[in-house]
Amino acid sequence: MNINISNASDKPIYIQLFEQISTQILRGELAPGFALPSIRTAAKELRVSVITVKKAWEELERQGFIYTMAGKGCFVAELTEEERLNKKDKIIEQKMQKDIDYYKSMELDLEEILEWFKKLY
Repeated sequence: MNINISNASDKPIYIQLFEQISTQILRGELAPGFALPSIRTAAKELRVSVITVKKAWEELERQGFIYTMAGKGCFVAELTEEERLNKKDKIIEQKMQKDIDYYKSMELDLEEILEWFKKLY
């Protein structure tokens, strides 16, 4: 598991954790059954609050990326190919919708938005 936290980012740290771990799961970099470090261990290693890590782990579990076994820890959930693709599509849709709403508020039309995506991609 490879995590890079940016204190300079405008994203809350728990979101950074959620996004990086969920992406690694969706890419198959973290296999089903992989044991995540305990909340306290992850907090210590990443030099962040236990509350921050707990919030990220809870969101990962809420969205079905991990599961908890009492007394044993948190593990990567087994996802079918269809579940993996559905989760990926849902995340992409949510992120892009927020961005599109923002661009629309700046009165950009679709062609301008696509032009920016092409330029930056």
